[in-house]
Amino acid sequence: MRPAWFLMLAALSLTACGETIPPAPTPEQALLLKPADAKLAGLYETSCKACHAMPGTGAPLVQDRAAWDPRWKQGEAVLLDHTIQGFKAMPASGQCVACAPADFQGLIRFMAGREDPA
Repeated sequence: MRPAWFLMLAALSLTACGETIPPAPTPEQALLLKPADAKLAGLYETSCKACHAMPGTGAPLVQDRAAWDPRWKQGEAVLLDHTIQGFKAMPASGQCVACAPADFQGLIRFMAGREDPA
């Protein structure tokens, strides 16, 4: 009996230490989200939002950690490369001709829910 209790207690304590993933935004909430930085907000509105704030496009929704976390685990360099080169249905540069690599990094972090808190 004691080993079962011990294992259950150990499992509960490990899950308590894990990171809690916030719930995905609703489609209505996703439409309202934008980066805090004004430049990135403008780039997001004209290039990223059309796919990343609309369910059914195949793109991971903005700040949907359940969708973004597996991608995030590949590393920021891979995500940046996919953004610049294009990947699957995503066009090269996400059709953002005004975006520099640093802009893409900021946009990826925002969409993945990984922005540094200000």
